[in-house]
Amino acid sequence: MNEPPIIVETGPDPVAACVWLHGLGADGHDFEPLVAQLRLSAPVRFVLPHAPVRPVTINGGLSMRAWFDIASPQLDAQVDEVGIEASARQVAALGLEQNLPLLLAGFSQGGLVALHAALRHVPAPLGVLALSTWYPLAVAPNRLRVFMGHGALDEIVPLPLARDAAERLEVAGARVDWHVWPMGHAVCPEEVAMLNDWINRMLENC
Repeated sequence: MNEPPIIVETGPDPVAACVWLHGLGADGHDFEPLVAQLRLSAPVRFVLPHAPVRPVTINGGLSMRAWFDIASPQLDAQVDEVGIEASARQVAALGLEQNLPLLLAGFSQGGLVALHAALRHVPAPLGVLALSTWYPLAVAPNRLRVFMGHGALDEIVPLPLARDAAERLEVAGARVDWHVWPMGHAVCPEEVAMLNDWINRMLENC
Protein backbone atom coordinates (compact mmCIF):
# COMPACT_ATOMS: atom_id res chain seq x y z
CA MET A 1 0.00 0.00 0.00
CA ASN A 2 2.34 2.71 -1.26
CA GLU A 3 -0.44 5.16 -2.04
CA PRO A 4 -2.02 7.15 0.77
CA PRO A 5 -5.50 5.96 1.74
CA ILE A 6 -8.65 8.02 1.34
CA ILE A 7 -9.72 9.51 4.66
CA VAL A 8 -13.36 10.42 5.30
CA GLU A 9 -14.41 11.71 8.72
CA THR A 10 -18.14 11.82 9.41
CA GLY A 11 -17.65 14.63 11.93
CA PRO A 12 -15.03 16.41 14.04
CA ASP A 13 -13.17 14.59 16.80
CA PRO A 14 -13.92 11.01 15.71
CA VAL A 15 -14.38 8.49 18.52
CA ALA A 16 -13.36 5.50 16.39
CA ALA A 17 -11.67 4.58 13.13
CA CYS A 18 -12.82 2.09 10.50
CA VAL A 19 -10.39 0.68 7.94
CA TRP A 20 -12.51 -0.50 5.01
CA LEU A 21 -11.04 -2.73 2.28
CA HIS A 22 -12.39 -2.94 -1.26
CA GLY A 23 -12.73 -6.06 -3.36
CA LEU A 24 -10.66 -7.44 -6.24
CA GLY A 25 -10.03 -4.96 -9.05
CA ALA A 26 -11.63 -2.00 -7.26
CA ASP A 27 -9.89 0.73 -5.25
CA GLY A 28 -10.34 2.78 -2.11
CA HIS A 29 -12.99 4.96 -3.74
CA ASP A 30 -15.33 1.98 -4.10
CA PHE A 31 -17.02 2.37 -0.73
CA GLU A 32 -16.92 6.17 -0.44
CA PRO A 33 -20.58 6.41 -1.56
CA LEU A 34 -21.63 3.89 1.10
CA VAL A 35 -19.84 5.83 3.84
CA ALA A 36 -21.77 8.92 2.75
CA GLN A 37 -25.05 7.03 3.30
CA LEU A 38 -24.31 6.15 6.91
CA ARG A 39 -26.00 7.98 9.75
CA LEU A 40 -23.86 7.19 12.75
CA SER A 41 -24.40 8.07 16.38
CA ALA A 42 -20.85 9.42 16.78
CA PRO A 43 -18.14 10.70 14.40
CA VAL A 44 -15.98 8.01 12.78
CA ARG A 45 -12.81 8.28 10.71
CA PHE A 46 -13.09 5.98 7.69
CA VAL A 47 -9.75 4.93 6.22
CA LEU A 48 -10.11 3.52 2.68
CA PRO A 49 -6.78 2.12 1.42
CA HIS A 50 -5.92 1.00 -2.10
CA ALA A 51 -4.69 -2.57 -2.58
CA PRO A 52 -1.39 -2.92 -4.45
CA VAL A 53 -1.43 -3.76 -8.15
CA ARG A 54 -0.35 -7.35 -8.75
CA PRO A 55 -0.87 -10.18 -11.26
CA VAL A 56 -3.97 -12.25 -10.46
CA THR A 57 -3.79 -15.86 -11.63
CA ILE A 58 -7.53 -16.43 -11.99
CA ASN A 59 -7.69 -13.47 -14.38
CA GLY A 60 -5.00 -14.80 -16.70
CA GLY A 61 -2.19 -13.09 -14.83
CA LEU A 62 -3.60 -9.65 -15.57
CA SER A 63 -2.35 -7.03 -13.13
CA MET A 64 -4.98 -5.29 -11.02
CA ARG A 65 -5.56 -4.12 -7.47
CA ALA A 66 -5.69 -7.17 -5.23
CA TRP A 67 -5.01 -7.87 -1.56
CA PHE A 68 -3.72 -11.34 -2.49
CA ASP A 69 -3.60 -13.71 -5.44
CA ILE A 70 -6.54 -15.96 -6.34
CA ALA A 71 -5.51 -19.06 -8.27
CA SER A 72 -8.77 -20.93 -8.76
CA PRO A 73 -12.55 -20.38 -8.90
CA GLN A 74 -12.61 -22.87 -6.01
CA LEU A 75 -11.77 -20.18 -3.47
CA ASP A 76 -10.85 -22.51 -0.62
CA ALA A 77 -8.20 -24.25 -2.76
CA GLN A 78 -4.62 -23.02 -3.42
CA VAL A 79 -5.03 -20.27 -0.84
CA ASP A 80 -2.42 -17.49 -1.03
CA GLU A 81 -1.63 -17.51 2.69
CA VAL A 82 1.56 -15.46 2.20
CA GLY A 83 -0.32 -12.70 0.37
CA ILE A 84 -3.17 -12.69 2.89
CA GLU A 85 -0.75 -12.44 5.81
CA ALA A 86 1.25 -9.61 4.22
CA SER A 87 -1.85 -7.54 3.48
CA ALA A 88 -3.33 -8.22 6.93
CA ARG A 89 -0.17 -6.98 8.62
CA GLN A 90 -0.23 -3.77 6.56
CA VAL A 91 -3.91 -3.21 7.26
CA ALA A 92 -3.43 -3.78 10.98
CA ALA A 93 -0.53 -1.31 11.06
CA LEU A 94 -2.64 1.27 9.22
CA GLY A 95 -5.48 0.78 11.67
CA LEU A 96 -3.30 1.00 14.76
CA GLU A 97 -1.76 4.24 13.42
CA GLN A 98 -5.14 5.90 13.89
CA ASN A 99 -4.80 5.73 17.71
CA LEU A 100 -8.55 5.23 18.04
CA PRO A 101 -10.82 2.27 18.86
CA LEU A 102 -10.79 0.29 15.63
CA LEU A 103 -13.34 -1.32 13.36
CA LEU A 104 -12.19 -3.38 10.39
CA ALA A 105 -14.37 -3.84 7.32
CA GLY A 106 -14.08 -5.32 3.88
CA PHE A 107 -15.91 -6.65 0.85
CA SER A 108 -15.07 -9.96 -0.85
CA GLN A 109 -11.30 -10.56 -0.64
CA GLY A 110 -11.08 -7.32 1.38
CA GLY A 111 -13.39 -8.90 3.94
CA LEU A 112 -11.13 -11.93 4.20
CA VAL A 113 -8.11 -9.71 4.90
CA ALA A 114 -10.10 -7.67 7.43
CA LEU A 115 -11.02 -10.86 9.28
CA HIS A 116 -7.44 -12.11 9.20
CA ALA A 117 -6.08 -8.81 10.51
CA ALA A 118 -8.63 -8.83 13.35
CA LEU A 119 -7.94 -12.46 14.25
CA ARG A 120 -4.14 -12.28 14.12
CA HIS A 121 -2.85 -8.73 14.37
CA VAL A 122 -5.23 -6.24 16.02
CA PRO A 123 -5.71 -6.54 19.78
CA ALA A 124 -9.35 -6.16 20.84
CA PRO A 125 -10.90 -4.47 17.79
CA LEU A 126 -14.42 -3.08 18.20
CA GLY A 127 -15.61 -5.48 15.51
CA VAL A 128 -15.35 -6.64 11.91
CA LEU A 129 -17.70 -6.05 8.97
CA ALA A 130 -17.16 -8.98 6.60
CA LEU A 131 -19.32 -8.53 3.50
CA SER A 132 -19.73 -11.11 0.72
CA THR A 133 -16.59 -12.89 1.83
CA TRP A 134 -15.12 -16.19 2.97
CA TYR A 135 -12.33 -17.31 5.32
CA PRO A 136 -10.55 -20.58 4.44
CA LEU A 137 -7.81 -20.39 7.11
CA ALA A 138 -7.77 -21.80 10.64
CA VAL A 139 -9.69 -19.74 13.19
CA ALA A 140 -8.02 -19.29 16.57
CA PRO A 141 -10.08 -18.82 19.74
CA ASN A 142 -11.37 -15.25 19.86
CA ARG A 143 -14.17 -13.00 21.10
CA LEU A 144 -14.66 -10.94 17.95
CA ARG A 145 -17.91 -9.18 17.15
CA VAL A 146 -18.53 -9.87 13.46
CA PHE A 147 -21.21 -8.68 11.03
CA MET A 148 -21.41 -11.01 8.01
CA GLY A 149 -23.73 -10.21 5.12
CA HIS A 150 -24.00 -12.30 1.97
CA GLY A 151 -26.03 -12.70 -1.20
CA ALA A 152 -28.02 -15.91 -1.63
CA LEU A 153 -27.32 -15.58 -5.36
CA ASP A 154 -23.61 -14.72 -5.05
CA GLU A 155 -21.92 -16.02 -8.19
CA ILE A 156 -18.37 -15.16 -7.02
CA VAL A 157 -18.24 -16.29 -3.38
CA PRO A 158 -20.69 -19.17 -2.95
CA LEU A 159 -22.99 -18.85 0.04
CA PRO A 160 -21.85 -22.18 1.62
CA LEU A 161 -18.26 -20.87 1.84
CA ALA A 162 -19.43 -17.80 3.75
CA ARG A 163 -21.72 -19.82 6.01
CA ASP A 164 -18.84 -22.20 6.80
CA ALA A 165 -16.67 -19.23 7.83
CA ALA A 166 -19.43 -17.86 10.07
CA GLU A 167 -19.92 -21.24 11.75
CA ARG A 168 -16.20 -21.75 12.38
CA LEU A 169 -15.89 -18.23 13.81
CA GLU A 170 -18.77 -18.95 16.19
CA VAL A 171 -17.26 -22.27 17.29
CA ALA A 172 -14.03 -20.38 18.07
CA GLY A 173 -15.92 -17.91 20.29
CA ALA A 174 -16.86 -15.04 17.97
CA ARG A 175 -20.28 -13.39 18.17
CA VAL A 176 -21.45 -13.38 14.57
CA ASP A 177 -24.43 -11.45 13.22
CA TRP A 178 -25.18 -13.47 10.06
CA HIS A 179 -27.52 -12.16 7.34
CA VAL A 180 -28.45 -13.29 3.84
CA TRP A 181 -30.23 -11.24 1.17
CA PRO A 182 -31.63 -12.21 -2.27
CA MET A 183 -28.77 -10.60 -4.22
CA GLY A 184 -25.56 -11.49 -6.02
CA HIS A 185 -22.02 -10.38 -5.22
CA ALA A 186 -23.10 -6.94 -4.08
CA VAL A 187 -24.35 -4.76 -1.24
CA CYS A 188 -28.07 -3.95 -1.00
CA PRO A 189 -29.86 -1.05 0.76
CA GLU A 190 -31.27 -3.39 3.41
CA GLU A 191 -27.74 -4.53 4.24
CA VAL A 192 -26.49 -0.94 4.48
CA ALA A 193 -29.29 -0.07 6.93
CA MET A 194 -28.50 -3.10 9.07
CA LEU A 195 -24.75 -2.54 9.14
CA ASN A 196 -25.41 1.12 10.02
CA ASP A 197 -27.28 -0.07 13.13
CA TRP A 198 -24.55 -2.61 13.90
CA ILE A 199 -21.79 0.02 13.73
CA ASN A 200 -23.82 2.22 16.07
CA ARG A 201 -23.98 -0.64 18.57
CA MET A 202 -20.21 -1.06 18.36
CA LEU A 203 -19.72 2.68 18.93
CA GLU A 204 -21.46 2.33 22.30
CA ASN A 205 -18.21 0.71 23.46
CA CYS A 206 -16.13 3.81 22.68
